[in-house]
Amino acid sequence: MAMAGLVACFVLYSSLGHIPSALGVILRTTDKIVWANEFEPIELTCLIESISTNNPRIEWKKIKDGIPSYVYFQNKIAGDLENRAQLREPANILIFNTTRSDTAEYRCEVAAIDDQRDFDEILISLAVRVKPVVPRCSVPEAVTVGTSTELRCLENEGFPAPQYRWFHNNEELPQDPKNSPRFVNFSYTINPDTGSLKFRRVRKEDAGEYYCQAKNDAGHAQCPTQVMEVYDVDIIGIVLKCLGGVSVVIILMAFLCSIRRMCLQYKCHNENHYNWPTQNNGVEYADADEVNKIGKEMIHLFPSISIVLYIYIYI
Repeated sequence: MAMAGLVACFVLYSSLGHIPSALGVILRTTDKIVWANEFEPIELTCLIESISTNNPRIEWKKIKDGIPSYVYFQNKIAGDLENRAQLREPANILIFNTTRSDTAEYRCEVAAIDDQRDFDEILISLAVRVKPVVPRCSVPEAVTVGTSTELRCLENEGFPAPQYRWFHNNEELPQDPKNSPRFVNFSYTINPDTGSLKFRRVRKEDAGEYYCQAKNDAGHAQCPTQVMEVYDVDIIGIVLKCLGGVSVVIILMAFLCSIRRMCLQYKCHNENHYNWPTQNNGVEYADADEVNKIGKEMIHLFPSISIVLYIYIYI
């Protein structure tokens, strides 16, 4: 009987439109963490599960670096999303073309003055993926067999940070060459996080065309192809160059000694016919005319080394 009485009361209140709201406004979302690609549309969901108020107040706020700002206020899009978004029923917000600056937290707030619980909010994190731009690649033009070298690749625009891959003659280099029969004899290491390709000992087979690719979930980009040449060590050529350099030095020294000997003989011959004045301090001086005469002759005969000879002879 008691149960029948409660049911009768409930039916009576229902017919009169007086159902009390015990829970009030309740919100939920399909995704609290949302990823979107730059320049593509994305919808942030704010679903109203329970509410009694017919026209609740709906607001959206963007929280960037801890600072909130309105993006939907007084029934219109505002702030950073103005002319780029719209509110969709019941309280979702659709961004037409997301940009990297849209990466932030967004808070949906609903106020229902006729509900017992008259306010609820939900927080959504939006991260916008950015496609990498063309990376900057550094490939040495020429290296010697047996030496070490490093190829570099860098890209700063992509988000999340891209992973790097290297290609040799249009074939991708595996990150670990030991795991691939094709590259098991290669001696290189690749760091996919920094874009570094290091060769411990360069081989002739390492010569060829190289390019790097930066890739993340938004897309990829690659740098233009660059050529690296590998040369053998020319030991005979190095020895011959060294011997040639020594020979030049010996010939030059012999030439200088001969010139000095000639000049000394010339000066001695003139000294037999000329009485040199003696200075009070006991130092003998060469005749200025004779010095100038010899200097002019050296400049005329050997202009390329005139200064060196002049200093060497008279110091």
